[in-house]
Amino acid sequence: MNVIAAVKAYVTKMTEESEPGMKILLMDKETTSIISMVYGQSEIQQKEVFLLERLDSANQSNSMGLRYLKCLVFLRPSQENIELLCNELRYPKYGAYYIYFSNIIAKADIKILAEHDEQEVVKEVQELYMDYLAVNPHLFSIGLPTCMSSLSWNQIALQRTVQGIIAVLLSLKKSPAIRYQANSKLCKDLGTRIDEVMSKESSLFAFGQSSQPLLLILDRRDDPMTPLLNQWTYQAMVHELLTINNNRVNLSNIPGVSKELSEVVLSAEQDSFYAKNIFLNYGEIGQNIKQLMDQFQAKAKSHQKIESIADMKNFVDAYPQFKKLSGNVTKHVTVVGELSSMVNRYHLLDVSEVEQEISSQNDHSSHLQSIKKLMLSDKVRDTDIAKLVMLYALRYQNHSHNDVVELIEGLKKRGGAERLTRNVVNILEYAGSHARQSDFLNVENALQSTKRFFKGLSGVDNVYTQHKPLIHETLEELVKGRLKDSLYPYVGNHFINGRPQDIIIFIVGGATYEESLTVHSFNKSNPSFNIILGGTTIHNSTSFLAEVEQATRNVSRKHTRNIRNVRFD
Repeated sequence: MNVIAAVKAYVTKMTEESEPGMKILLMDKETTSIISMVYGQSEIQQKEVFLLERLDSANQSNSMGLRYLKCLVFLRPSQENIELLCNELRYPKYGAYYIYFSNIIAKADIKILAEHDEQEVVKEVQELYMDYLAVNPHLFSIGLPTCMSSLSWNQIALQRTVQGIIAVLLSLKKSPAIRYQANSKLCKDLGTRIDEVMSKESSLFAFGQSSQPLLLILDRRDDPMTPLLNQWTYQAMVHELLTINNNRVNLSNIPGVSKELSEVVLSAEQDSFYAKNIFLNYGEIGQNIKQLMDQFQAKAKSHQKIESIADMKNFVDAYPQFKKLSGNVTKHVTVVGELSSMVNRYHLLDVSEVEQEISSQNDHSSHLQSIKKLMLSDKVRDTDIAKLVMLYALRYQNHSHNDVVELIEGLKKRGGAERLTRNVVNILEYAGSHARQSDFLNVENALQSTKRFFKGLSGVDNVYTQHKPLIHETLEELVKGRLKDSLYPYVGNHFINGRPQDIIIFIVGGATYEESLTVHSFNKSNPSFNIILGGTTIHNSTSFLAEVEQATRNVSRKHTRNIRNVRFD
């Protein structure tokens, strides 16, 4: 199972079915993102696609007719897109239209399109199930920054998530049994809706599988700690400190950065250095950047020795690769340089050490003192202090000496924004002990936590990687056949005998790159299993807290009334 390969196969099918000749690719906002996640513009051009246009752009409606071009149309099957496409077909600008929808389209909509195709320019209408963002081969996102309002599904987000997961299943040719986290109505509602679509569209899901796959639906609220932590592997670190948005990173805020580096693309499909380093830790990346620099300097020196016609020819032949390498070196040196600068400027190693300890073990008085000590430093950001207070509040919510009120006072004295103190309350309402099915933060159950801590420490090479996301434990239980039906029941009357080999895990409320690394490592060490991970979005701590804020808006405080020094007026 490889979501990037699945999307690429569909794009190849789309470009090859329309026969040779110059083509234009007409998309909407979402399908533009879907394609750009797996293909660069130069790669698309190699498939004879010379123009990329948006159906909803003003330029498109004003553009002159180009009848000699074939038009590949790739759209989500939304009502707005159907209407825009009807207008396009009524007054066609191109000679032939090959229409591809990213998901299941209603027969009534096909009929409407046929009625508007008076000039009979439509040669093909197909469904190609690319209705999700393929991030890594084993990682996908629906691209929804938030999915809840008042701690329940936002109905538009629920519908979009169902469509996204259905597309993943169809593109991978999987018809799974569905299990969900028992205490989460969000997970149950999603599982039920997916099951209904699979039953209704049963002919599409008749794959003749040799073994039954599993779709396991989890709730982000069961593990609220993972998205709050600083990260130390390349992809996760870039997302936490600089933010990755559809493989793009905005560097325009870095002092002195050149215009061409104001936004860079980080794609493992198009960048071999990134592909090799994506899951490596901060220390290893530094060494590998040095090697990349040495390699570049050696090539640059060889280019200086142009003494003959043969040298000139070799230089011209090698120049495109040299220029590409030059751009790649500059890009990664800039990115890693900024990461390094932020780590030093904000004392993130000190912060991360305390984060890792709180997330991995029980030691109330030590953790409280560590946070108070960091509070005295003016070098540590208020946001990092606030996240430490949140981690403390989550772990010690039911501790008899819980001191979250005093920590909030300390945050206020530092001049921390009111939004940060509210976030402490929000996260307890969103994912406090009342909302969690797993008891890995239950202080009363000290034996379980100690066992988890020592298990988590085996093979740990430093204090910054003690924490293991909850999904690690869930996967271990699942592949051993020990995941309890009472905690993760099946939807409908589908059951799996034995252990599933193909597993799709989906997290309502967003996945993280740390969990992606967990799944990647799990696949590597358990080659007989094939696991992919998806989420409504891919969170860093900033986007996660924005989602928490949105989800708890207008929710009355039931679990934090004891915290009287935070007001929501």
